[in-house]
Amino acid sequence: MDASTSCPPASGSELLQAQRAFFRSGATRPVAFRRDALVRLRAALVGAEAEVLAALQADLGRPPAEAYASEVGFVLGEIDFALRHLARWARPRKERTPPLLFPATSWIHPEPYGCTLIVGPWNYPVQLLLVPLLGAIAAGNCAVLKPSELAPRTAEVLARVVATAFPPGHVAVVQGGVDAVQELLAQRFDSIFFTGGARVGRIVMQAAARFLTPVTLELGGKSPCIVDASADLDVAARRIAWGKFMNAGQTCVAPDFVLVHASVRAQLVERLAATVRAFYGDAPRGSPDFGRIVNTAHFDRLAALLGRGRAAVGGDSDRAERYIAPTVLDGVEWTDPVMQDEIFGPILPVLEFATLDAAIARVQAMERPLALYVFAGERAVQDRVLRELPSGGACVNDTVAQLLNPRLPFGGVGDSGLGGYHGRHSFETFSHMRSVVRRGTWFDLAAKYPPYRMPLAVLRRLMQVLG
Repeated sequence: MDASTSCPPASGSELLQAQRAFFRSGATRPVAFRRDALVRLRAALVGAEAEVLAALQADLGRPPAEAYASEVGFVLGEIDFALRHLARWARPRKERTPPLLFPATSWIHPEPYGCTLIVGPWNYPVQLLLVPLLGAIAAGNCAVLKPSELAPRTAEVLARVVATAFPPGHVAVVQGGVDAVQELLAQRFDSIFFTGGARVGRIVMQAAARFLTPVTLELGGKSPCIVDASADLDVAARRIAWGKFMNAGQTCVAPDFVLVHASVRAQLVERLAATVRAFYGDAPRGSPDFGRIVNTAHFDRLAALLGRGRAAVGGDSDRAERYIAPTVLDGVEWTDPVMQDEIFGPILPVLEFATLDAAIARVQAMERPLALYVFAGERAVQDRVLRELPSGGACVNDTVAQLLNPRLPFGGVGDSGLGGYHGRHSFETFSHMRSVVRRGTWFDLAAKYPPYRMPLAVLRRLMQVLG
């Protein structure tokens, strides 16, 4: 197959067959090929920047500065990081060989899986589709991309970006709804990467189990934000509000709720309300820096959560505009609807705790979250929260910042996900770390072959010494 001139096949099955033939040709394996592919992706994305930002504005009401930083700029930064380090990542890594194997050398060879499927979400439709893609490309794979149909304008632009950068035998986009995903999941891919909710994540994992396909799941959950009495409340309010209300709260690692010490609860709520007004004005509906809910179904779900508690700020909505104001809810109870599932919108419930023991016990009773945030001036409090509350990632005295270091893996644990990526971890997620031992033939210990004559006591000692 000539991947540079072929037309996109008509079905998921034909597309996969075409990509498998291209992969088996060995074209994707040279590091130079991978680097060139990443350079083409970068150029195509830069060339389509204005279209991408306009599409994000149309689909999600994203302000250009926020959309560039969290989508286009984020992807470009990851590509540049990969280009700087790819040669080292792809190089076979020599490991120590035990004397028992003498004479021999041992290596770890990163090997591409082959043909990968990447299913992206709607909330960050550029970043969460293209960052996994660049990991797949860097590792030497082919890829089929399925962008979310809930961000249709962005999906169309992404399809054009990919078609500009790659022949379909290497990377291709499949658009459509549930039927398209089901058809793709029925195929035997070599690796599947899914970003979305836990319910669909289970469906993806079940489909992959049919072929024992390795799966990476990037999910979500109710990410807690614990605010201790020792915290700097002014800084905490700014950083919590920023992490919560960007993209109208539709961020998988947004602080889902605040759990604050009772002695500073009123002060923090007051500062959060003042911060929201400082960010978006007294009428956030007219702010150019505040987005919209993706569709009316999500709007209706979120609007139903506003019935409990007291809105310290916000609380209003407009279904026609898919607008829900950035809202801080005080007086919330653990049994209220807003505390039952991940909110994924611009509603921030505030609850209080009397002791750190009580706060930790509450969070321990929940599913393990994708992110954990703690604001505290005392190092002992920070360390205890990190030690006793497992999570996919964590951040002390800030929110969302754990995503911004490409040297750190991003991923969940338990219900919040399986596996991680970003930077080198993206490369490794799409690679099989193949173990290779190369032995010499000039020495061959006869005692290891039948008939076995070595006493067990001697064998035990020999393996302890030479192992």
